[in-house]
Amino acid sequence: MVDADFSLPDVRTWIRGIPALTGTPPPAPEHFPEKPGELFLDWLRAAVAFGVVEPHVCALATVDSDGMPDSRFLILKDVTEGGFWFSGSAASPKGIELKENPRASLAFYWRETGQQVRIRGLVREGDDALRSRDFVERSVTARAVATASKQSEVLEDLGAYDTSVAAAEARISDDPGFVSKDWRAWCLEPESVEFWQADSGRRHQRWLYRRGSDRAWTRAVLWP
Repeated sequence: MVDADFSLPDVRTWIRGIPALTGTPPPAPEHFPEKPGELFLDWLRAAVAFGVVEPHVCALATVDSDGMPDSRFLILKDVTEGGFWFSGSAASPKGIELKENPRASLAFYWRETGQQVRIRGLVREGDDALRSRDFVERSVTARAVATASKQSEVLEDLGAYDTSVAAAEARISDDPGFVSKDWRAWCLEPESVEFWQADSGRRHQRWLYRRGSDRAWTRAVLWP
């Protein structure tokens, strides 16, 4: 329970007193690949080896038809020559927003290593084979929830949710190859990728990859 005397000035002092930049950044890269996807995978492998918790979790930012931004955390599914893959329902807020405006960003933050990666670009849908593969690779429970859930709609009765999910599980049990018609696999095709590495003295290091008009990548060092 929050103390009644815990006023706003006290909250500010409390928040400012929380330690930051507590991670242990690795040495700066000595070699920079031509493409940002290669450096991202190098960083991701290093994060896994270091013990970063859930390093494949990222924030996806989209905007709705009114230009209001929205964000949520999800799991990165793949990294290919084309870009960075994630999945979800076309009927969800993110699916609707991506259909209306296929511009988005992904952001990764690894506290343990003091690193951040920001990716901006256009999003395209994968073909039926890709979305089907992604859906079938999910656990039965995850597939059932994705099939039954009216994501982000008001839920009046938890019993209705349980009944709907149970029916979806039974359907999947009878037909293991079933794929929800709303399921999508999306690829964010990057226009820019920024790698950020923290420094306790605020001498942060930033490297920006950006596509030129010829679609080739250029790289620059940014001020902290």
